[in-house]
Amino acid sequence: MLLLLWFGFLLLLPLNSRTQKLPTRDEELFQMQIRDKAFFHDSSVIPDGAEISSFLFRDAPKKYFFVVEEDNTPLAVTVTPCDAPLEWKLSLQELPEEASGEGSGEPEPLEQQKQQIINEEGTELFSYKGNDVEYFVSPSSPSGLYQLELLSTEKDTYFKVYATTTPESDQPYPELPYDPRVDVTSLGRTTVTLAWKPSPTASLLKQPIQYCIVINKEHNFKSLCAVEAKLNSDDAFMRAPKPGLDFSLFDFAHFGFPSDNNPGKERIFLKSSSKLSRQMSSKPRVDLQKICIGNKNIFTVSDLKPDTQYYFDMFALNVNTNMSTAYVGTFARTKEEAKQKTVELKDGKVTDVFIKRKGAKFLRFAPVSSHQKVTFFVHSCLDAIQIQIRRDGKLLLSQNVEEVRQFQLRGKPKAKYLIRLKGSKKGASMLKILATTRPNKQSFPSLPEDTRIKAFDKLRTCSSATVAWLGTQERNKFCIYKKEVDDNYSEEQKKREQNQCLGPDTRKKSEKVLCKYFHSQNLQKAVTTETIKGLQPGKSYLLDVYVIGHGGHSVKYQSKLVKTRKFC
Repeated sequence: MLLLLWFGFLLLLPLNSRTQKLPTRDEELFQMQIRDKAFFHDSSVIPDGAEISSFLFRDAPKKYFFVVEEDNTPLAVTVTPCDAPLEWKLSLQELPEEASGEGSGEPEPLEQQKQQIINEEGTELFSYKGNDVEYFVSPSSPSGLYQLELLSTEKDTYFKVYATTTPESDQPYPELPYDPRVDVTSLGRTTVTLAWKPSPTASLLKQPIQYCIVINKEHNFKSLCAVEAKLNSDDAFMRAPKPGLDFSLFDFAHFGFPSDNNPGKERIFLKSSSKLSRQMSSKPRVDLQKICIGNKNIFTVSDLKPDTQYYFDMFALNVNTNMSTAYVGTFARTKEEAKQKTVELKDGKVTDVFIKRKGAKFLRFAPVSSHQKVTFFVHSCLDAIQIQIRRDGKLLLSQNVEEVRQFQLRGKPKAKYLIRLKGSKKGASMLKILATTRPNKQSFPSLPEDTRIKAFDKLRTCSSATVAWLGTQERNKFCIYKKEVDDNYSEEQKKREQNQCLGPDTRKKSEKVLCKYFHSQNLQKAVTTETIKGLQPGKSYLLDVYVIGHGGHSVKYQSKLVKTRKFC
């Protein structure tokens, strides 16, 4: 257990010429300590030239140590708070004398050396309180045992520490340009274009740098560590360690020390494993987005909401060291959505509506007379659209509409209806809409609940196909059309190519099979069949049935793909 209490000796681990060593007491014992990895696990030693990550419980201070043996040694210490402000201070204690009091040159007992360091009160060199990334830099530091003490008074938190005695040659953090601001060069309703000057680490030192943009609606971030803490606050990775156990995120062998099979390696910067990287981006929150874009220094953020304030942060990330530096973030409010012109609907009249991709249209229906019911007919020509209907500001309906839908709502004297139509994300949307207080007198034909066409496989021949479809109690005109298609013609291709609102007037005369009137007062018997003749053996045909209302408006049933028999 004495070994675990002797913090100063642990800095002897980097055995190369560039790192600092303690005076040698018992070399055989010390080499045994180096080989025993359990001795170093979760230790309070800051290795020279590697960034470590650790955890603080609230109101529980934590101390770290490192040794500088020679006077006039450069020293740099960087502390990065992650998701809470920190209080930290750096102090210096002189190293114990090499020999014992009698000057015999014999090594002092290990417990006596440890007590000598602990009993001496160190000199405070630097202190800081806040959540900024803060530095202590000295071009010439005296020898001694350095102690870094950290405290979080707000909550349990993560932090990072980096210390080095060769700051000029290491340069693990990307350098910021003389103007480290992120500029907004273009602003739209759903887009913001950002530009920034490149890091000299990339442009002058030619080191691999990639830039990561962080977008959120709350505030700017001061470190990538704080961003990752926010992104992963629900993950097991960010859960506090169990009380009574120290926390070490990485194996000690990764802390910048040479391994047994690689003794000549002078510095090994800490890099996250791919597993950790995946974990740290596995649960992005809706209000926080992180995008890494390579080495570009201009980028357009898209898919933003209109009239919304966003905060933008830019981080330069050294690909070799996995360490980052924050630019000066910015914020911007997207432009307001252009005021939509409201289209007035006339009672019983069909209105054609075109909506841009992801766009929206507003329509208004104000019946001129009192009414008990109001009926809306919506015919989506392409992909599904979303409809919302409000009566005097109160939301009555919000649904997705594909193909043809009919909505009947309870009326109210002098009521006004506002209809909002939202287009598809896939592309532009087209639809026809009709609103009426007299559903018995309207140009849309009545439709059954099921608008599929059924084909009878057993009645299929080499030259004919027999199909059936449902009707209604209202007498309507039905027209059936056929079109020969390739054998690999799919349902998806059929849906993609056809505008459901196109009527029979757009079809070739040669494709027309017949037209007939049909209805039945008994809905269970409202079904009709038809045999399409004159087909070619082994060929595929697309069959369409159009129902035409009194006002001339037609609605197409769902297309049916049939294939004649090849041999009969």
